Amino acid sequence: MRSFKFSDPGFEAAFAAFIDERRETPEEVDAAVRDVLAAVKAEGVAALLRFSKDFDRVELTEETLRVSADEIAAGAAECAPEVRAAIDFAAKRIRAYHERQRPADQSFVDEAGVQLGWRWTPLEAVGIYVPGGRAAYPSTVLMNAVPAAAAGVSRIAMVTPPGRLQPAVLAAAQAAGVTEIWRVGGAQAVAGLAYGAGPIKPVDKIVGPGNAYVTAAKRRVYGTVGIDALAGPSEIVVVADAANDPDWIAADLLSQAEHDPAAQSILITDDEAFAAAVAASVERQIGQLDTGDVAAASWRDHGAVVVAPLDAAPGLVDLIAPEHVEFAVEQPERLSDKVRHAGAIFLGRYTPEAIGDYVAGSNHVLPTSRAARFSSGLSLYDFIKRTSIVKCDADSFGVLGPHTRVLAEAEGLPAHACSASIRLNR
Repeated sequence: MRSFKFSDPGFEAAFAAFIDERRETPEEVDAAVRDVLAAVKAEGVAALLRFSKDFDRVELTEETLRVSADEIAAGAAECAPEVRAAIDFAAKRIRAYHERQRPADQSFVDEAGVQLGWRWTPLEAVGIYVPGGRAAYPSTVLMNAVPAAAAGVSRIAMVTPPGRLQPAVLAAAQAAGVTEIWRVGGAQAVAGLAYGAGPIKPVDKIVGPGNAYVTAAKRRVYGTVGIDALAGPSEIVVVADAANDPDWIAADLLSQAEHDPAAQSILITDDEAFAAAVAASVERQIGQLDTGDVAAASWRDHGAVVVAPLDAAPGLVDLIAPEHVEFAVEQPERLSDKVRHAGAIFLGRYTPEAIGDYVAGSNHVLPTSRAARFSSGLSLYDFIKRTSIVKCDADSFGVLGPHTRVLAEAEGLPAHACSASIRLNR
């Protein structure tokens, strides 16, 4: 864990260097992913089955590739009642939040008499990648599938690595209305969704997090299909004053550190004694976590404590452009309203980031690796598209046509110019 003092002469350079450190997995995976994608595109389902055997050590057939409706129902029925209740609670809140994002169609006539507008339509088919590595994540199913369903997407195809599907994951799929689930993971799953492979029909967009291979595959298929974002390691910044319980803040920092050794947790506080108390609590709590080894590596290699005036915190947050930021202070809006770059902001001492991961209703698929400078978290907007609408009559075309002809001629496009002038000379 690194520590920084805002008052130190070299703070600005040292902190900038810290932020610029790369945390992505250093594996050279792009060449391997390229070959996997090419094989699936050329061979279809045969390549999927071969890669499942080679990479996942699972023998599948074209018939066993899909999780049947009976398997989904039976697996979901095994979910503990309290977990199922929490899933249903979360699904309801996520749907309500995202339905409020729905934009309105527009139609109007401007001063030239031209009818203009736009309309929104849902995507036809979306693929959702649900990881199956370190843990099962029913929340990933909800955060990706529920907004897609709320948007009106006709077909939602879920892929997840082969193996035993956790009851909670299947219960979440049921709650979200997902009925199409395929036992395939990694780059080959992305290829199957993008190009189609036997019984898996191609989709229009692929969303959901994954490992370095999945991320590289999404980067390569972009253009053939849409993607949500290129997910990096998790990150959190907690801005806290000394009026907080150090154990609370330490737990919040660890809530992201336990995701991945490359995750990043940063505390910004104006009190050195409080900073020391939080750091000590982090060390104590790590020893009590089943995920302690992962959290310890993250905190050791990428964690930081910054002692700075609270009024400087918004500027530091903008430099970091984090996935999550908490303002555990009195009147948190006074600081948060000055922040431009963050995936999600959590306000007050009783709003830990963890509720955003599960039940707040907002989406937990958020920009990482400083991408909050130019992108947003997953939303209803990721599952709809806008179509422009234009209508002229003879009179309004008489207003627009001459300018169209002039600009087309200026650009050296005579057919464009003719398309306008031929109507002007009727």
